[in-house]
Formats: sequence, structure tokens, C-alpha cells
Amino acid sequence: MTTIKKFEKPIGMRDTFPVTFEKTEAIRNSGRTFLRGRGFEFVNTPSLEYYDTVGKASAIYDASLFKLVDSQGNTLVLRPDMTTPITRLATSKLLKEKIPLRLAYFANVFRAQQLEGGRPAEFEQMGIEVIGDKTVYADAEVIITAIQLVQDYGIQSFKVTIGHAGILNCILNDYTENETQANKLRSLLIERNYVGFEEAVHSFDLPKTKSDALLQFINEAANIESIEQIEKYVSKNESLLYMRQLAEIINLANLSKYVSFDFTLSSHMNYYTGMLFEIFAEGSGFPLGNGGRYDGLLHHFGSDVGATGFGIRVDRLLEIIPNQKTEEKTVAIIFEDEEFIKALDLSITLRTEGNHVTLQSRNGLVNEEAFIKVFDEVLYVTQEDK
Repeated sequence: MTTIKKFEKPIGMRDTFPVTFEKTEAIRNSGRTFLRGRGFEFVNTPSLEYYDTVGKASAIYDASLFKLVDSQGNTLVLRPDMTTPITRLATSKLLKEKIPLRLAYFANVFRAQQLEGGRPAEFEQMGIEVIGDKTVYADAEVIITAIQLVQDYGIQSFKVTIGHAGILNCILNDYTENETQANKLRSLLIERNYVGFEEAVHSFDLPKTKSDALLQFINEAANIESIEQIEKYVSKNESLLYMRQLAEIINLANLSKYVSFDFTLSSHMNYYTGMLFEIFAEGSGFPLGNGGRYDGLLHHFGSDVGATGFGIRVDRLLEIIPNQKTEEKTVAIIFEDEEFIKALDLSITLRTEGNHVTLQSRNGLVNEEAFIKVFDEVLYVTQEDK
């Protein structure tokens, strides 16, 4: 065990400083107004859940779970995502009262890091879940809401990349010889390792028709212009029809310019069984958010209804969101001890006018020059003012 230094934090944990805190609050308030205006109701779940319920059901790798034991000997986890706890909440109670559900959340989730490498072990997510609707319109609603939410934050240069877990699985299973090979290729796609994908195909010693099809697929399927282009790799089925309908709905909503289709898209979130997508925005090297259909997770909790949703990383949103100009003026009132009442009255007047006012004793200042430079206006209340 290493010696912990006085100011050291656990690996991956971060402090939130005032400017970031206020910017996050603005994101939260704006997002809540936006989502409530579209019929979504906000919920929250405990930070601690049972490992045997949420921990095992979650698609987060077991090694990334924060585990602890309660006084009764039960293994608990800090929630690693929000979709699984909300599914537990919905199937245990809410679906008995209303279906379909439209739920939203802002919450911190926890993922243990072996080496920090700049990755947070605790971060905030915002998102929605539509539970109880198996139609293509629910998936379209989720994607359209994601696009419009990103726009509402003032971000214009972004793209939503859409794939389908079922179609990809069908292709990988059809053109490999066994499940081990299919899983290997799927893992490489999760890592975006396309070179490794091609090397693996060659190493499998597949029949030439199969290897040629997989190599052609990996070169063509990442950015297709129409769903029909993928049909040569998979027999026509309900999933292809579903995706054509989804593309048509997005086009009717005049949002096609924000969407591209990538049928190599795969996720370590193994509860995605149908459509899945990622949101990429200019200025961020990582996906801003992701989502998809996860009917299989509902089955785990004993419910045979559809579910779809998305989550956005607030910390990544913070990196690229345009600075919001505020109309509030920040004012510092610096007073001499004898003039406290006069300074207090002045602060009340200025706050009534909508200003953010800091009341500060001059005797309490160690570095006056450093203190005053962060304010829009500085007022002095001294005996000389009489």
C-alpha cells in the first residue's frame, strides 16, 4: 500500500471548481427545462445498489465496478450507469402505473480506473429512457430528442452515427465459422480497430467468399448513404425494414443532415439488441453520448416491453459548449468595519436589481488586488463617503 499524500485524491476522482460548477448547473437547468417540455419526467436512484441486481445486470465490466460490503454481508456497487437502475425502478413499480414511460435523469455514475490516464472515475450523465414502446417511433423520438437537445445547447457541428446490433451480429455470424470468430471481430469493432479486424479475417482461413465479403463490408459499411447498401450482406429481414423506417422518419423531421449510418458500430454495452447510436461533436475526441434499444435488459428484470434511450456525458459537453453570456453583473462591496450597516443596505438594493453582490470587509482582505479583479464592478464604503 502506497503512502497517501495530504492533497491526493483517489484515482480518477476530480474536484469541481466554482466556474465549472456554475456552468454545470446552467447545463442541468437548461436540459431539465428542455426535456420536461417534451414530456419527460425526472427520476433519481440510489448511489448504492445491490451487486446481484444492478451490478450483474449492468453492461459495465466487472473490473470497473466499485464494490463494498454492507453490515449484513451483502455486496453493493456504486451505480456504474443509470439505464440499469432506472430499468429496475420502472419494472418494480412505475410500469404498473403508466406505460409507456418517458423518464429523464441527471446523475453521477462511477467507473473504477486502474490507471487514471485522464479518465474520470466519477462523472455526471444526463439522459432519457422511453420504456414500454417497441415501435420505431420510440427510437426516432430518442434520436430526434438527442439532436434537438445538442442544438439547444448551442452546438451546431455534430453528427449522430446510427447502427444496428442485430444486423451486425447477423453479418458476423453468417460470414464466420464459429461464435469465437464472430466475438473476436465484434470486440475489434468495439475498439474501432479496423486494421486488426482485417488481420483477424485473414488469420481465420475462411472460405474466400466469406473473407472477401467481410473485408468488403468493413470498407463500405462505416458510412453508407442509404440502408439498401447494406442489404447485399444480409438477407432481408425485419431489422432492415425497421432501419429504413427510422431513416425515413428522421428525414421527415428534416434532421437527416445530422445523421449517418455505420453498420460496423458496436458497443461494450451488451444489452443493446437493436438500433444503437453515438453522438460526436466538433472539439471533442470522444463520443459526446450514446444510446440505443435495450429490450433485453427489460427481460432480465422480468418484463416483456421495449425500451430505448440515450445518455450524454456532461463533462464532455462542458468541453465544447459555447460560453453563455450572462446578464447578471458581479459586484463587490468592500467596506470599513464602521460602515457595515451602510454596506449591507447597499448590497440589498443592488441584489434587488438583479446583481450578484459580494459583501467583504476590507480588514479581511489579504490581497485586495487579486480579490477585486474577478468582479465587474467594485464599490467601496468608507467613512470618507460621509
